[in-house]
Amino acid sequence: MPQTIEFLFDVGSPTAYLAWHRLKFIAARTGAPVQPVPILLGGIFKATGGSPPGTVAAKGRWMNEDMARWAARDGITLAMNPHFPVNTLAMMRILAGLEDDARFAAVADALFAGMWLHARNMAEPDLLAATLAEAGHQDVLALAQDPAAKARLIANTEAAVARGVFGAPTIFVGGEMHFGQDRLDWVEAAASR
Repeated sequence: MPQTIEFLFDVGSPTAYLAWHRLKFIAARTGAPVQPVPILLGGIFKATGGSPPGTVAAKGRWMNEDMARWAARDGITLAMNPHFPVNTLAMMRILAGLEDDARFAAVADALFAGMWLHARNMAEPDLLAATLAEAGHQDVLALAQDPAAKARLIANTEAAVARGVFGAPTIFVGGEMHFGQDRLDWVEAAASR
């Protein structure tokens, strides 16, 4: 029986965007369920002393080229967001509020598309609202201010740090941790065991 794939992510990560799409194919091939867990990458960095890889100019240039290669290989359209890094707090609160909701995947798709397909500054409230409305999910916008959604995002982020998470995407399969979208071959192998 395939193992559950826990996908800890923040929509502000372009590598999480690539992994989000690739995991759909892995789930289809293996039958492994994907359990998405919204976390706040800024909170992870603050707790662990980390920083975005693009803060080192040479590494950022290489990473953009590498992500373009991965996207092309897997047939995923990726538009580098000129507003990056984008404050994702409102988006991740919305997703935390939807964690057990049937609309979760559709809303995550819309938010990822706003960031990495349409390259919008999704920290702008009007653009966030418009992106959700275009996808037919304007009703979830209030979750960005919902106390339970806020608490859940904090709890998810703190639990991730306690498990050793230092960035996104981080994926757990059977307790084994994998970091980055470029480790998904190992994730698939672990899920198939």
